Amino acid sequence: MTERKTEMVAILFADIAKSTALYETLGDKIAQNLIGRCLMLLSDATIRHGGRVIKTIGDEIMSTFSTPDDVVEAAMEMQQCLEDITIEEKPEIAAPNIYVGFHFGPVINEGGDVFGDAVNVAARMVQLAKERQIFTTEDTVNMLADKHRANTRWIDQTTIKGKGGEIKIYEVVWERQDVTVMLDEDAMKSPALQCRLELTYAGQELIIDESRPTATIGRQPHNDIVVNDRRVSRSHARIEYRRGKFFLVDQSTNGTFALIQGKKNLSLKRDEAQLLGDGKIGLGREATADGTDLVDFVIKI
Repeated sequence: MTERKTEMVAILFADIAKSTALYETLGDKIAQNLIGRCLMLLSDATIRHGGRVIKTIGDEIMSTFSTPDDVVEAAMEMQQCLEDITIEEKPEIAAPNIYVGFHFGPVINEGGDVFGDAVNVAARMVQLAKERQIFTTEDTVNMLADKHRANTRWIDQTTIKGKGGEIKIYEVVWERQDVTVMLDEDAMKSPALQCRLELTYAGQELIIDESRPTATIGRQPHNDIVVNDRRVSRSHARIEYRRGKFFLVDQSTNGTFALIQGKKNLSLKRDEAQLLGDGKIGLGREATADGTDLVDFVIKI
């Protein structure tokens, strides 16, 4: 009879984004080889951080870790380790991104596999994450060491089938570890001025406000605003709404620039600054009043 035992572990799921499109673009053989290489790198990252690969299914890996801090470090390395993958047959195509979700809780370990509510919660986290995001739960965040908890931010809350009440969702911000954004529950309840920021670029339009507090800008199609330019990083910058204010956050190689209200110039490199009024944003290039290929923004109350 197979032994069944209960243990506390962190369960992580990492899914390769848009794998079906990879098969359509690359063909079965090349896509299968690429996904296999990606899963191998994700497995290696698991092992380096003391984890155990439970299984790989198609384009997904499931792993367990002894501590919440181990799983955070593994999740961040997983995102980073795919950056340098190249596709020899089609070098113009960028390496795929991944979605990552994890949760710490009790599981039943049976025959090398794990089962239970904690597994279901972790699976829900990866379903909610977008490309290049890492999602986890408030309970898991509360168990993290200070250095890791400082790089998390409250995103939303959701219900999970079979569990009562709502679960708070947090993002592990891995692409700009020198900038800390920690939103606590009291801050979220504080009154804030109701306003919105409108972004426009090359026919693309987006509104950022309390209901949609974050937008990403970059070269890859997973971004909310896509700027296809060689000077632009895959995930170049993001704009965040925080209690009635808007902040421009650089996470790029070549920097982010902004012209605010026609007179104030910002130059950001792995840093952030508040946006005011209206202006233009340059990705990897200076933002000027008569510049081209710039992202326009305007804040409206």
